[in-house]
Amino acid sequence: MTAPHGFSVSRYAPERGTLARLAARDSVVRRLDWPILLSALALSFIGALLVWSATRGRTELNQGDPYYFLFRHLLNTGIGVALMIGTIWLGHRTLRGAVPVLYGLSIVLILAVLTPLGATINGAHAWIVVGGGFSLQPSEFVKITIILVMAMLLAAKVDAGDQIHPDHRTVAKALTLAALPMGIVMLMPDLGSVMVMAVIVLGVLLASGASNRWVLGLIGAGVGGAVLVTALGMLDEYQINRFAAFANPDLDPAGVGYNTNQARIAIGSGGLLGAGLFKGSQTTGQFVPEQQTDFVFTVAGEELGFVGAGLILLLLGVVLWRACRIARETTELYGTVVAAGIIAWFAFQSFENIGMTLGIMPVAGLPLPFVSYGGSSMFAVWVAIGLLQSIRVQRPMTA
Repeated sequence: MTAPHGFSVSRYAPERGTLARLAARDSVVRRLDWPILLSALALSFIGALLVWSATRGRTELNQGDPYYFLFRHLLNTGIGVALMIGTIWLGHRTLRGAVPVLYGLSIVLILAVLTPLGATINGAHAWIVVGGGFSLQPSEFVKITIILVMAMLLAAKVDAGDQIHPDHRTVAKALTLAALPMGIVMLMPDLGSVMVMAVIVLGVLLASGASNRWVLGLIGAGVGGAVLVTALGMLDEYQINRFAAFANPDLDPAGVGYNTNQARIAIGSGGLLGAGLFKGSQTTGQFVPEQQTDFVFTVAGEELGFVGAGLILLLLGVVLWRACRIARETTELYGTVVAAGIIAWFAFQSFENIGMTLGIMPVAGLPLPFVSYGGSSMFAVWVAIGLLQSIRVQRPMTA
């Protein structure tokens, strides 16, 4: 009989078994970027241990169950991996066609935060409580939406062969669509997420080949916007206090500077090898606030020491290195821009999170990707890994 594409096969030729199909050179499993996947999994499981250490004695948080946050972190990781698999199965090119729907849904969700459905957690009115102890932070998914909608616009004519670089009109449309959700998130106010989104937009523009005038203009607009926001008093008092504490670490060490001071004490006390898991005095003494989320890196510094903290940095570095390789090797601008947006997101958010625990960046309330506790952030970063894997899997194979 004749097979598709004109190849002749025997009627009695045995079908390839499951293992043989998985091991084939053209299989999805073989084409996955395993270093990035294993590094992300390792970060998530290290995060589970750190979150467990930070919360097992916090009866006011864990409802009397020392394993409460451990199980939920592992559950979030499992759901995140499932979302990654679903994203690979759908493919970034299929999602390209669904971007308008995803963008509209994102706008609806962040607008819902500003209604009575929204809830304030840790000073930011950026959440929707969905019940059962679960809450949703739509701004985490807006990061993905901004990447996809900008990539769709900026790469459309280039990938079609009509242009070499996106024209000014296209760039203006992309920036307008990115500015709308960013403006809504700023109203919450969620300054940390807006900072990440601004870096994402900058990374996307640089990767798209847009004119440098747009990049310089965006940087200038960002500086001007920051001055305007401060002058108009749009920042909450706790946000102003965070920047004041960053500018002057000795300012009110028992008040606005407490978080940063305790975080540095915890990391500094870890030494080379750390005090050992579950044995950190700052962690067991509950001196560092929000240690399972924004300040989870302090648990690594105190209990795992320089070696353990360095391992987290190494794994994050592998994720970024492999993402850069995926961006460089794809043959379509759309894939390159999507990967670049994810790189900018992961790189800045990791630097900001770790930097604020060391006192070299202001406290901005951003989770450490894969490591910090939180369902929305975990789901978003794993969807991003799925996009990166899809870009790699769907690229043309070389001979």
